[in-house]
Amino acid sequence: MTLRPHTKKFIGVLAILVWLAVFIVIAWGVGIRVLPQANGLVKFLYYAVAGIAWIVPIGLMLPWMSRDPRKPNS
Repeated sequence: MTLRPHTKKFIGVLAILVWLAVFIVIAWGVGIRVLPQANGLVKFLYYAVAGIAWIVPIGLMLPWMSRDPRKPNS
């Protein structure tokens, strides 16, 4: 069974929204539990990594969302 491109994009958008909500809650929880006792450098590194890390799974999902199963791979 192959999914139509519109269906894949709809599933992808829903997955992105769920992923972002989960990631925000986790990053927020770590931030309020661990970072108040941390020094400035640790806070900076945490926010730098957390600010970039959310995009990795989305970047891996985007090619799947945009791939048309009716066209052969080139």
